[in-house]
Amino acid sequence: MTTHKFTAPLGNDTIVIETGKLAQQAGGAVVIQDGETILLITATMSRTPREGIDFFPLTVDFEERLYAAGRIPGSFFRREGRPTESATLTARLTDRPLRPLFPKDMRNDVQIIITPLSQDEEHQADILSIIGASAALTISNVPFNGPVGAARVGYIDGEIVINPPISEMENSALDLRVAGTADALLMVEAGANEVSEDIVIQALRLSHEAIQDVIRVQNDMRESVGKPKQEYPPYKTADELVQIIRQWGHRIQEATCQAQDKTDRGDRVRALRDEIVAQLGADWEEAEIRRAFEDVEREMIRKRTIEEGIRADGRAPQTIRPLSAEVGLLPRVHGSGLFTRGETQVLSVATLGTPREEQMLDDLSPEETKRYIHHYNFPPYSTGEAYPLRGPRRREIGHGALAERALLPVIPDESEFPYTLRVVSEALSSNGSTSMASVCGSTLSLMDAGVHIKAPVAGIAMGLMMESGRYQILSDIQGLEDHIGDMDFKVAGTRQGITALQMDIKIAGLSDEILAEALEQARQGRLHILDVMEQAMPEPRADLSPYAPRMTIIHVDPDKLGAVIGSGGKTVRAIQDEYDVRIDIEDDGTIYIASVNGPAAEKARSRIEALTKDPELGHIYTGRVVRATDFGAFVEILPSTDGLVHISQLADYHVDSVQDVAEVGDEIMVMVTGIDHEGKIRLSRQAVLEGWTLEEAQAADRPGSGRNNRSGRGDGGNRGRRRR
Repeated sequence: MTTHKFTAPLGNDTIVIETGKLAQQAGGAVVIQDGETILLITATMSRTPREGIDFFPLTVDFEERLYAAGRIPGSFFRREGRPTESATLTARLTDRPLRPLFPKDMRNDVQIIITPLSQDEEHQADILSIIGASAALTISNVPFNGPVGAARVGYIDGEIVINPPISEMENSALDLRVAGTADALLMVEAGANEVSEDIVIQALRLSHEAIQDVIRVQNDMRESVGKPKQEYPPYKTADELVQIIRQWGHRIQEATCQAQDKTDRGDRVRALRDEIVAQLGADWEEAEIRRAFEDVEREMIRKRTIEEGIRADGRAPQTIRPLSAEVGLLPRVHGSGLFTRGETQVLSVATLGTPREEQMLDDLSPEETKRYIHHYNFPPYSTGEAYPLRGPRRREIGHGALAERALLPVIPDESEFPYTLRVVSEALSSNGSTSMASVCGSTLSLMDAGVHIKAPVAGIAMGLMMESGRYQILSDIQGLEDHIGDMDFKVAGTRQGITALQMDIKIAGLSDEILAEALEQARQGRLHILDVMEQAMPEPRADLSPYAPRMTIIHVDPDKLGAVIGSGGKTVRAIQDEYDVRIDIEDDGTIYIASVNGPAAEKARSRIEALTKDPELGHIYTGRVVRATDFGAFVEILPSTDGLVHISQLADYHVDSVQDVAEVGDEIMVMVTGIDHEGKIRLSRQAVLEGWTLEEAQAADRPGSGRNNRSGRGDGGNRGRRRR
């Protein structure tokens, strides 16, 4: 067994890539390390192509293992189950820059498996995942036009930082992940705190420079330990058939470009395609005819768009489809927003919850909970299809995470707005970029719910068509342009700057100049969309929905939380049941009371304050007698807090026996007249009856005082009153 080790700088760290020791039967295998974060990554290709498919079957799996962080899974089985959201997002992030670099005519299955073996708290696994997958492919027998480098970029204290540790990213205004080849960028993913386009462009340029060493090392690996690439049978359309179908070019253009909507266009295209199949079916297989038809259709649409600047639906490159925005559609939900762009329509619904409803995370990330949650659903009817529902797919998880990232910078801090927030976006109709429509709809729903977000956020999807150096950047791409175009570049942000980016491309890379042009065109489109949204909802509602919980916050001494919780939670459950509220208790003494009933919440608050506050000198309490002795009565004035009423202070007359005035269980009003250094409390009932001030009560309680009932009144002071 021969082990080969390679190193490359990335920011202030050194990336170590090792091969030859583990997983030797895989097509290609590497172990990649940064700090104490270590991943095993394998790349394997099937020997024969998959039959009956017209796409390249690439699978990327991130097999999260909690042992990497020294943890046992929290599930019932104590075993990892379906991929977590973070694992799915890492797999998608790894897939996207690799996919464009495989041969277009290959149909053999390729599987990349990433297994984290060790995870520290300073080095993320996602960038290592991309670099390691590229390295495994580069040295494997899999045909691959790489290698690919990747980097994370932060913007900290006004400086662009390459590959910052997790602890520094907490203070970063930008979390940018970039992947690319030696010549151009392939993939961009970012969350940002209203960062300007100029800063993003600078970060992209610096990141592309930073990944060159990682790319160089992978080329060295290929020369040193790389395997010969496997031959594969190419999957392609017959040139002769393409030439034949081009004879229908004029009719194909009419069917594609003169349709009024997606359904009309689909009907026209299907009718023409079926006609061509009927004419050519005697000489060619139907599947071949359909592939050739799609090739010609793609060719004609792209040519018209690039050369004439006229898109399939007749729009100019910068034109955005008709927009509409509505709020308050659903009466019982906390907030709702409907956003429509052309034939794309998304309904977003916001729900406010208590802190206990935060999402608990059981993955390798350092975070344990998530306060703002965005879920995205893409039902089959949104595209006029019918297929079984099997829960959220990778695409839906990815789109939900992108919209969540776009809104997160404008969500008010928990100290200002102590709610857990969940937004669900339902894609009701889809013809291009429902993810960005969900950003717009979610902004509307949050504002409708009365959440005072820092600024409205809008999103737009940009496209690109490029041939022979000529190109057109397209604003607000529809589904057809996403399918046949070269780029899907999603940009979300406020009027001040960018909050989220996601770019996928199908060509070998993009220059900085094209990216800068696309970002500026996206900014103009974003401002137009914000204009329409703000007409429907100029600002957040002043009040929450009547069905949303009102949150009352109190702070108590953490040492007194036991009195609120009670034995086994008995006390807090009783308060919740009695007043129909929800109570969340933090270790620092913060207590959240949630209720749709204001008076009930106030009563619960008073009850908790009574349980936790300290007795005050001169304050009058209604307490319960808990013990009677010969020398006085012990009265509980606060939960678990009692004091002594001396027999001389039990009444405004002479008392012979404590039981004559107070028995266990009686409620009496008393004044606190003294608290010594040990916390012992002295009480007086006489002070309440006489209406004394604290000073008078303390003076009367001193031995020899003339106002003391034992020395002053005697029996003559008995006015016939016994027990009160």
